[in-house]
Amino acid sequence: MRLSEKQRGVLKGMVSALIVAVVVLTAGSQFLLVENLGDTQGSIRLTVAAVALVPVALALMVSIGTLARHRFFTPEDIDGRGLTQGTAKAHTLQAVLQNTLEQSVLAFLTYCCFAALAPLSLLGAVPAGALLFVAGRVFFWIGYSKGAPARAFGFALTFYSTNLLLIACAVFAVTAI
Repeated sequence: MRLSEKQRGVLKGMVSALIVAVVVLTAGSQFLLVENLGDTQGSIRLTVAAVALVPVALALMVSIGTLARHRFFTPEDIDGRGLTQGTAKAHTLQAVLQNTLEQSVLAFLTYCCFAALAPLSLLGAVPAGALLFVAGRVFFWIGYSKGAPARAFGFALTFYSTNLLLIACAVFAVTAI
C-alpha cells in the first residue's frame, strides 16, 4: 500500500514525536531528582503528581478560555455550538479543546498512577511527561488549521509521552501484585 503525501507527513510527525518522547522521558527519569520534594515517600509521590498536573490543567484552561473569548467577541458564535452552526474558527478552537480535554484526562490518570507505582528513582519521568504534554499541545494548536501533517507531531508528542508512561504503569502494576 502506497501512502499519500498527507499520510507520509503524519507518519513523519508521529515517528519524530516518538523519538523525542523516548529521549525526554528517559532523560527526565534519570536526571530530574525528586527526592527533595517532600518529607516522606508518599509526600514526594503526591508532590510529583501535583506538580506535573499543573501544566496539564493550565493547557486545558487556556484552551477553554480561548474558545470562550472567541465566542464572546464573535457575534456568530456567542450563543454557542448548540444554538448556532458556528464559524470555522470556533470549530477549530472546539476541536483543539476537545482533543486537549481527552489528552488531559489520560495524562491525569497516567501521572497519578506513575507517581504511585514507579520506583522513586524514576519519578522524574512524570514532570518530563508534563513538559512534553505542554509542548505537544502548543505544536498541535499551531498546526491544527494547517492539516493533519502539521498537527501530527503535536498530537503524537502529547499522546506518545503519556502512553509510554502508561505502559510503564501497567508493568509496575503487574509486578506490584
